[in-house]
Amino acid sequence: MERAQAATPLIASDRLQFALTELQRHARPDQLAGMARFGIVGEGRLGVSIPATRALARTLGRDHALALALWDTGIPDARTLAGMVTEPAQLTSRQMDAWANGFESWDVCDQTCLNAFAASPLAWRKVHTWAKRKDEFVRRAAFALLACLSVHDKQADDARFMEALVLVEAAAGDDRNFVKKAVNWALRNIGKRNLHLHAAVIETAKRIQLQGSRSARWIAADALRELNSAAVSERLNARRS
Repeated sequence: MERAQAATPLIASDRLQFALTELQRHARPDQLAGMARFGIVGEGRLGVSIPATRALARTLGRDHALALALWDTGIPDARTLAGMVTEPAQLTSRQMDAWANGFESWDVCDQTCLNAFAASPLAWRKVHTWAKRKDEFVRRAAFALLACLSVHDKQADDARFMEALVLVEAAAGDDRNFVKKAVNWALRNIGKRNLHLHAAVIETAKRIQLQGSRSARWIAADALRELNSAAVSERLNARRS
């Protein structure tokens, strides 16, 4: 008996159509109003869940050309999928800037930072660049990316995070909701990385608290509450032993 012939890979246009059809299949229009109440918005949103998007990404595999095509559709769910299937090492600086400039909701921003930007060789450069930008979601991307790097960049030394704390402190007065929450997220994640950074973050949070603005007080108080907890202390001490 002859061996079954291997399936011919779908050409790029067919792969894009397949991906969009699958996203439509998993659409949840009844969830859109509830999602919008939590700031999960965007024109053309389908309401596809993150687990369903991840499953589709696994089916598609890494495909940078497909990722760029998905992003260009402008559909928020397709953009989230784009971050999951792209080849992070192939993202150019210009592409990363274009994607960051296209963020319109925090979920697409955070998922893209987690699934694509954090694995890019350009990640740290973009943290420093975007932290100085005025656009709300670009600035959020800087600190969401920093929060992701704090967990996933195992090779980064403490000096990188100490430098990043300067950016955190400078942005603590930004009272825009999506920025201040990402600043807080980054601060907490850096403080949970190890005992040395934990001590540095505690001191940083105390200085932020003294800035006096409403956002700075909230960022500092929330970070100190978690970082001074018994659970965090036990986890950090267990890593040391």
